Amino acid sequence: MTEAPSARGAEVGRRIGVGLMYGLWRPRVLGAWKVPASGPVILAVNHSHNIDGPMVIGVAPRSSHFLVKKEAFVGPIGSSMRALGQLEVDRSTADRTAVTRALGVLSNGGVLGIFPEGSRGEGDFASLRGGLSYFALRSGAPIVPVAVLGSSGKSSRLIKGLPPLRSRVDVVFGDPFEAGDGSGRRTRKALDEATVRIQKQLTAHLEHARRLTGRRENAGRPTGHQATLE
Repeated sequence: MTEAPSARGAEVGRRIGVGLMYGLWRPRVLGAWKVPASGPVILAVNHSHNIDGPMVIGVAPRSSHFLVKKEAFVGPIGSSMRALGQLEVDRSTADRTAVTRALGVLSNGGVLGIFPEGSRGEGDFASLRGGLSYFALRSGAPIVPVAVLGSSGKSSRLIKGLPPLRSRVDVVFGDPFEAGDGSGRRTRKALDEATVRIQKQLTAHLEHARRLTGRRENAGRPTGHQATLE
C-alpha cells in the first residue's frame, strides 16, 4: 500500500513557510479567499523560480501537497520535504507511486499543488504538460490558477539565484474552474482538449495578475498552444 503524505506535516510546512516567506521577502497576496475552504482543490502555479513552491505553500489559506521533482529530495532537505507532506515525482517516467499519492490527496479532500509547465522556465504557462489535466479529470477537483510574480527578477547578492531579500513578491489566486467539458470523458482526446482549455484559463489569469499588480515580466514573450502529455 502506498503511504499517504502527511496532512499534519503539510500544515506544519505551511506554518514554517509563512514565517520564512514573510521573514525573507514581502509577499503581497491577492485573491486567497477564492480558494475553496474545503474539498479537493488543485493549485496550478506558474514556475520561474525555486521559491515559487515554498511561497505558495506559505501564503495559501490551506495546507498543500506539491508534486516536486525527485532531484530536489536529497539529504536532510529531502527528508524534511517528505515529513512536510510534499510529493516526490520522477519526471523521467510514468511515476505510478506519485500519481497514486497525488490522487489520494484529492480523494481525501486535500489540496494538490502542481507546476503544469513541468519545470522552471519563463513562468508564462506557454507550454503545459498533461499531468494537470489528468489529475483534474480523474478527480473532478476544481483548478485554482496561481500567479507568482516578482520571483524571477534580479538575484540577491547574499543568496545567489533568489530574489533580493525583502523584495516584494506578488501571489495572485484566481477563480476556480473545472477542466472537463461536463461529459465525464477521460480519453486521450479529452485530456488533450482539457489541456488546451486549461492553458487558456491559466494564461488569461496570468495576464490579469500582471495588470492587477503592474508586473510585466515575461509579458513580451508570445504564448504558444503546445500541449504535451507526459
